[in-house]
Amino acid sequence: MIEEDTIRLLRECDAGIKMGVASIDDVLDYVHDEAFRKHLADCREKHNKLKEEIQILLAKYHDEGKEPNLMAKGMSWMKTNAKLAMDESDETIADLMTTGCNMGVKSLNRFLNQFKAADEKSRDITKRLINLEEKLVIDIRRFL
Repeated sequence: MIEEDTIRLLRECDAGIKMGVASIDDVLDYVHDEAFRKHLADCREKHNKLKEEIQILLAKYHDEGKEPNLMAKGMSWMKTNAKLAMDESDETIADLMTTGCNMGVKSLNRFLNQFKAADEKSRDITKRLINLEEKLVIDIRRFL
């Protein structure tokens, strides 16, 4: 059970990171404020470092990870592009990113509760990912 929950938790983190990085990539070219751009780029870099840690752990279990849900990814892309077509402001981007981060935090906490038997290393990675998402929300509040 420990190994199964560990793999499942790591896979959900992997998918969440891929979704988060894709979302940042979708909006980065539209950001006007350099400080805002830096917050997003730094967050993307930290996500990618966590992704590397996750890939190493998943490889130990002979697992390739998980792609984000295609429906969720498609809906996110459509919402982002529709909102940006109407308003390319930093406020719009901050709103989109805040919503995405909050959804990620909610999902990751649910997975922590669901996969209780996961090992401490995978639980720690999940908590660090949650903290990254929460920190980004705080860092970009001034752009709302």
